[in-house]
Amino acid sequence: MNWQPELDELRRREAFAHQMGGEERVKRQRDGGRLTVRERIDALLDRDSFHEVGAIAGRATYDERNELADLVPSNCVFGRGTVNGRPVVVVGDDFTVRGGSADASIREKPQMAEEMAAAFRLPIIRVIEGSGGGGSVKTIETKGRSNLPGEVGSGAYFQITTENMEVVPVVALGLGSVAGLGSARLAASHYSVMTRSSAMFVAGPPVVARIGQDLSKQELGGADIQTRAGGVDDAVDTEEEAFERARRFLSYLPSSVYDVPPIEPSNDDPNRRDESLMKVIPRDRRKVYRMRPIIETLVDRGTFFEMGKNFGRSVITGLARLDGRPVAVMASDPYHYAGAWTADACQKVVRFCDLAETFHLPVFYLLDCPGFLVGLEAEKSAVIRHGVRAMAAMNQCKVPWCTIIVRNAFGVAGAVHKPAARFTMRYAWLSAFWGSLPLEGGIEAAYRADIDAADDPAAKLREIEDRLNKLRSPFRLAETFGVEEIIDPRDTRKLLCEFARLSDPLRTPGMARFGMRP
Repeated sequence: MNWQPELDELRRREAFAHQMGGEERVKRQRDGGRLTVRERIDALLDRDSFHEVGAIAGRATYDERNELADLVPSNCVFGRGTVNGRPVVVVGDDFTVRGGSADASIREKPQMAEEMAAAFRLPIIRVIEGSGGGGSVKTIETKGRSNLPGEVGSGAYFQITTENMEVVPVVALGLGSVAGLGSARLAASHYSVMTRSSAMFVAGPPVVARIGQDLSKQELGGADIQTRAGGVDDAVDTEEEAFERARRFLSYLPSSVYDVPPIEPSNDDPNRRDESLMKVIPRDRRKVYRMRPIIETLVDRGTFFEMGKNFGRSVITGLARLDGRPVAVMASDPYHYAGAWTADACQKVVRFCDLAETFHLPVFYLLDCPGFLVGLEAEKSAVIRHGVRAMAAMNQCKVPWCTIIVRNAFGVAGAVHKPAARFTMRYAWLSAFWGSLPLEGGIEAAYRADIDAADDPAAKLREIEDRLNKLRSPFRLAETFGVEEIIDPRDTRKLLCEFARLSDPLRTPGMARFGMRP
């Protein structure tokens, strides 16, 4: 006598679980161009590495002999696996089972996934579709009562979801219609990505129609809306691309704050010099140039991973490698508001600094900032309120920091180009230019009497401009050690790689002084 009958029963129940919501609903999922949750997990993780937890949890029905007749699994699938050989926790919504709503959820499953990530200090990847275990009006009928949001027992889930952001990398993928709690889980991450056919919203079209807004899913919360608003970091065309971006993001980070970012071998010469850097910045300061090719030139080839491209567009943020070492990259983008900090850009800077601080990533900043955005719209957006938060975030950063002044550094936003009151590295390119405020507009105010009294006011204005421009040459400031080094732009990669190597012993494991909030 052995335990084969029980093993057969286990395998039978597992077979029911793998049928998910049934053949018809699985077909509907695939016909909509979306993978099932199990196909997603298999594509995301290393081959054959998934170890599922709680597969046979669900709603069972029994016949008159009290034998199992059917089992509809929970709409949450979770377990452990590996990504590029490193262990992770993955948790996914099964939209084929009641659209991922609360009626088919077992609340303990997604919570246990978060607890497992925290207990074993493992990155967690959330694959989200539907309300992510959130509410449904049918809950009232199935439970015989309505839920009180945050009722006893549910608060622990929200708490650990947030606390995990302080300790382990959190990645969220929006792969379909994501609403309510699902949208909160998508946003509460260090990196989020959605497919362009997906949508995310606090409440979907049927709900907002009741307040007079007749919108489609894409009009309400499509990828263009969410990435421009900063609700989601990135959008891709296919689910496979989303999986690849999740894997790549994790490759730059440690498994938890109690480790350091992994160093990989690099075949890119740290002393490589690029002649294009001598002419990439126009002499005419009114002309723009492209910053992203400069970033690509300076970092190890092919390693720049941009995040949040459509949000706060005057600032570029992302991850990269220098001589194989992960670093956080921030840069101005003169194509948007000449690189001036908008309210959105300031929010982006806060989140970027918090990410770098949480996971011990050295930062380098390519600066070309004429200051905060000015004007009525800037004031309506409370740019100065968001600006001082960005300044505080940067000044609170304790990770190694290196700033390259590429061109403009003006005003308050230009001043906060490095953490204050501690040593950081700073270099200025030959094209660097700075001051309390740009001369343009300032001369007319400061020298109004001289200009008005001149026979040729326009010529007088040019004369004053020429005189002041000579006085604010970066070499004048270097004479007084106001700027430490002015460098040949072609030497920048060499200096940045040295900065990354010098940072190695300073990447101290442990929690940051303050937790990162969503």
